[in-house]
Amino acid sequence: MKILVIGSGGREHALCHSIQKSKDCENLYCVPGSDAISLIAECHPIDTKNKQRILNFCKEYNISFVVIGSEIPLSEGLVDILISNNIKCFGPSQKGAMLEKSKIFTKVLCDENNVPTGKYKTFSNYEDALIYCQSINFPSVIKADGLAAGKGVIITQNLEEAKSAIHQCMKEEAFGNAGKEIIIEEFLEGEEISLFSLVDSSGYIVPLTTAQDHKKIYEGEKGLNTGGMGAYSPVPSISNKKMQNLSNLFVNPIIKALSKKGINFQGMFYAGIIITKNGPKLLEINVRFGDPETQAILPRIKSDLLEILYASATESLHAIKKIEWDPRYCMTVVMSSKGYPKEYKKNTVIENLNQIQLSNNSYIYHAGTKKENDLWLSSGGRVLSISSLGESINQVKENVYSTISQIKWQDGYYRKDIGWRYT
Repeated sequence: MKILVIGSGGREHALCHSIQKSKDCENLYCVPGSDAISLIAECHPIDTKNKQRILNFCKEYNISFVVIGSEIPLSEGLVDILISNNIKCFGPSQKGAMLEKSKIFTKVLCDENNVPTGKYKTFSNYEDALIYCQSINFPSVIKADGLAAGKGVIITQNLEEAKSAIHQCMKEEAFGNAGKEIIIEEFLEGEEISLFSLVDSSGYIVPLTTAQDHKKIYEGEKGLNTGGMGAYSPVPSISNKKMQNLSNLFVNPIIKALSKKGINFQGMFYAGIIITKNGPKLLEINVRFGDPETQAILPRIKSDLLEILYASATESLHAIKKIEWDPRYCMTVVMSSKGYPKEYKKNTVIENLNQIQLSNNSYIYHAGTKKENDLWLSSGGRVLSISSLGESINQVKENVYSTISQIKWQDGYYRKDIGWRYT
C-alpha cells in the first residue's frame, strides 16, 4: 500500500517510524512532514487545511490509506472528503470529531447517556459567566469549548482568577473562536489517566492501552497547561481488567450514543479520565492519538501498526486476534523551547543530536525542528520527544534522562519529574 500520514510533529514522526516497518507499506508519504520525518518518508509541504490539495495529492500518488495525526484536519472534515473519493482513512468523520471539537457536545452526550463526568454549566454570555462564578466553590475549572492545542483548560483558585480566565477566553480571545463558549466545571481530585481504544464503524471496540500525561509546564504539576511535557505507558495501577471496565463505562456508551445519532465512529477514541474518591469520571475525549502519549505507546507495540490502523478504517477490527506488546514500560520526555507555552526563541541550535548512539530501547522523535547546514535548529514550542523502554518506571526514567543528558541545547527546557507518581 501507498500510505500518507498527515501532520508534522513528534506524534507523526512516531507514526511514520512505526508504519514504515510494516510489510504492507510500499511507499510512505507525509504532508507536510518535517526535515526529520523526511529521513523515513517522502514529505510534501501542503497546508493540512487545504483539503482539495490533499485529495489531489492522494489521487496523483495513488494513495491507498491516509492516517491523520492531529485534530484540526479531522474537525474540518478531511476524512469526509477523502472517503467520498474512495480513499480509506484512519480517523473519524467531521461529525465524529465533534467529540473533541466541542467539550459542550461531549458533556451533553454524557448527560444523555449516564456517563459519569464533573458537574458543569455552559456559557456563551460573558456577564452570565461572571455572575455564576460568584456562587461556586473553588478551586474551579474554566474550559474553552473548542480546540485550543491542549491549553484551553484553566484551573482557578479563587474568584479573581476565575474572572481573569473568563476574560481571557471570552474577551481577550486567547484561544480564538474556541473560547467563545465556555464550560465552568467542578474541580475533580484524583489520578488522571488516558485510555486509548480503537473503534471501527461497526461499533467494534478494542481497548488498546493506558498512559499518563503531564500537562503542566513546571515540576510538581505547577504553572500553565501545555500540549504535554511527558508521558508514560502503561499506567501501573490500571490492570487489563480495570481497563476493560473503564471502556465499558466510558467508551461503549458514547459509541452507541453516536450510532443512534447516525454517526458511525471510526479511529482512535482517547478518553481522559480521573479516578476520584467517588469513582472514575470523564474529563474529555480526543479523537486521535495523543501527543506526547503516542511517543510512549508506539515503541511498545510489537504487532504491525499499519495492519491495526487499517483494520479500524475497514470495519475489520474483529479480525485482529491479538495485539502483541513489549511487556516493558515506555516513557517519553518533551524538550521544549525555554519560555514555552508563552513566548520563546526559534532557530536555536541543538547540538549533538547526530552523535547520540541510540540503543534499540531509545528513540528521539522530532516535534519542532528543522535542519540547516547539517545543524538541527528549534522551530517550535515543543521541540523533541525522547522515549525509552525499561523494566520499571524507575528504570525507564533513568534510561530516558540518560539520553537527554547527551543533548546539548542551551535554550531547551524539560521537566525532571515525569513519572513522579510511581517513583
